[in-house]
Parts: sequence; C-alpha cells; structure tokens
Amino acid sequence: MKLAIEKFFSIEAHNTSIQKEILAGLTTFITMAYIIFVNPQMMAQSGMDYGAIFVGTCLAAAFACLFMGLYANWPVGLAPGMGLNAFFTYTVVGEMGYTWEIALGAVFIAGILFFIMSITPLRRWMLDSIPLNLRIAMGAGVGLFIGFIGLKNGGIIVANGATFLSLGDFTNPSTLLAGLGFLLISILSIRKIAGAIIIGILTVTLISIFLNLVEFNGVFALPPDVTPILMELDILGALDVAMISVIMSFLFVNLFDTAGTLFGVATRANLIEESGDIKDLDMALKVDSSSSIFGSFLGCAPVTSYVESSAGIEAGGRTGLTAVVVGLLFLFSTFLSPLAAAVPAYATAGALIYVAILMLSGMESLNWDDQSELLPALIMVVMIPLTFSIANGIALGFLAYVSIKVFVGEIRKISSGAWFLTLIFVAKFIFL
Repeated sequence: MKLAIEKFFSIEAHNTSIQKEILAGLTTFITMAYIIFVNPQMMAQSGMDYGAIFVGTCLAAAFACLFMGLYANWPVGLAPGMGLNAFFTYTVVGEMGYTWEIALGAVFIAGILFFIMSITPLRRWMLDSIPLNLRIAMGAGVGLFIGFIGLKNGGIIVANGATFLSLGDFTNPSTLLAGLGFLLISILSIRKIAGAIIIGILTVTLISIFLNLVEFNGVFALPPDVTPILMELDILGALDVAMISVIMSFLFVNLFDTAGTLFGVATRANLIEESGDIKDLDMALKVDSSSSIFGSFLGCAPVTSYVESSAGIEAGGRTGLTAVVVGLLFLFSTFLSPLAAAVPAYATAGALIYVAILMLSGMESLNWDDQSELLPALIMVVMIPLTFSIANGIALGFLAYVSIKVFVGEIRKISSGAWFLTLIFVAKFIFL
C-alpha cells in the first residue's frame, strides 16, 4: 500500500515523504477550515437551509481537494471562495432580488465558461489582456467587501441616520467579542501559529457558550440532509440578460484569484520547470473550474484554490497527497454540524476582517506612477464595498479605465479584453 501511494504521487521524485504530506495536509486544512463555519452562515442568509449548505460546503471542498490531488497531483486545497459567497448572498440575492436557485444557475454558467477558458487559448488571452492594475484591484476590492461585511456582522460598525455609518457599541458583549476575535487571530498569525483563524473563531465561540450567549448542543452528529439544496440550481433563470454582469463577475474574480493563487503556490512548491513553465498548470485549472461547476450542484458559490495552501507547502507538502488529506478531513467535517451551528456570526466577523486585510496586500504591486492606470484601479477598490456590489465596482473600474485612456490619448493601449468587458458593462448600465 505504501509503495503504491509513493508511486502514484511520485513522492520520491518530489523529494518528500508520506509523513510530510500528511502533516502538510493537516496544516492546510487547519488554516482553511474556517470556511466550514463562515460559508454556511453567509449562504444561509440567502434563504438556503443552514444544515444543507453546511454539508454542501464540506462536500464541495472535499470533492475539489480529492480531484486536485488525484488528477493534477498538486498540494492545493480548494473550497467555496470568500468574497464571491458574499456577492452571491448580499448582492445577487439580497440587492438584485434573484432567488438563490437562479444565483446558483449563474455560478454554474460561470463555471462552464471558466472550464472552456481553461482548455482553450482564451485563458491566456484574457489574463494577458486585462490590465495588471485592474486585476489587482479586483482582489483588493473584494477584500474590502468582505471586511465591510465582517465589521457589520460583528456590530463594530452600525447604521447612523446622520452620518450613514458610525462605530458600534463595545459595551455590547457580541461587539466586544468580535473585536477580540480579530485581535486574537492577528496576534496568532503574526506569531506564525498554524490555524490562527480557526483558533480565533472557536475561542470566541467557547467564550460565548460559557457566557450563555449561544446554545450548545454538542460537537458531533450525523450529517444534516443536503437534499434541500442538492441540484436546485435554476440555469434557465440565470440566462436573463440582466445576469450577464453577475456571471462575468463570478467568472473573472474566480479566474484571476485562481491564477494568482496557483502561480504563487507553484513557485513555493517547486513546480516550475526549467523552461519556466508551470508543471501541469492546465490540469490544476481544469480541476478548479470543474469544481465550481460541481459546487453549484451542492449550493455553493464558486469553488476556488486557497492561498492558505502555502501553509501546508511550508510544512513540506509537494504532491497531491497533501490535497487528498485535506479532502478527507473535509469529509470528516460533515459530522461537525452541531459545533458549526453554535458558532455565532460575531465569532466569524474577526476572521472576515482579517482575511480582508490580507487581500489588500496586493495593492503594493499597483503601478503608482501612472495615474491613468492607478486611478481606475483605486475607483474599483473603493466602489466595490461602497456600492456593496462586486459587479458594479468592477464595471465602474473598467468604465473609468477606458474613459481615461481615451481622453489622455492612450487609446491604443486599451486591450481587446478591456474593450470587450467595458462594452458589456456599458450595456448593463444603459439597458438593465
């Protein structure tokens, strides 16, 4: 058995061992396990059954990780993506008024388009034709969007009739615990303690249980019924013209997030060949895109590769065995529904705020010298959270980019991809 595993994953060729791979898988899982608490809370606000989406989250992540490990042999963990789950719930369902079934149909269509791009030259054309500053701005803007939701869920910011927003009441136990959760996660992360986010969430939950702020019904139970959301996506409903910008947002945020994560992970895991190409990148992209399709069947927003996988790589993970271990741990997590149900929203608020801050780190790579490149990017970063819509923020960023380039005499620098997306967003604002 051991020899078969070593041969299948090319353990010796990757200069690693089964023990290292198992430890790396455990490390990666601990760093990204917060998603099994955060995602169901967020998606349930769209009207989905909480228990069903909890199981759906675990199963979608498990399938994606096992597929990545067994097919692509990459040490990368996958799960429903942060940011797009918020866009799904608060914008597509909450603001635009679509049902969660139609929103899942949009996720499915975006996944199909992503898969087509991953197996054709379209992927390279799109990655090369979208300005770097705007690609960076998408990630940073989504980060601020997540952070805004975390601050709101934790009661750290509240509505104010005179000033629109104001600071929350820290004499409120839930608000205080949300703030303490963020500080705990930050301190543990700075001290490089693996699983800082999950430790922070569980610590706040335990304090809440001790103070009788939440009801606790145990840790383990049989998995809840997933059928309330299983295969409930409405693909025909998502073929509405008004959904084009939503589908494009799901597609491009997922594409650029996945590409950035996989490029970074490949470097750390020594998956760069002598020619400079990334080994089996096409296979990894196929896994990522097809996982989003499968995830829509289980009620999930787009499934994507997690940058937290780098923690497992630092622990020695080099092959798909790492991802397989992560997938098996997600399968086991389906039995943790009572624990997940006890986690209050303010316990995950600190995690959202911390993840948001990490997503802002890419802004240091912006081109700060060319204002025609910088200003549209900053508009996108700011307008995604302020319009409470990833789609609207991206649209305004592209419209600003093309307008500025045209009127400063740099029309030739506008790529075909930028023109294509801008025309789509112009149509959105004019006709929809």
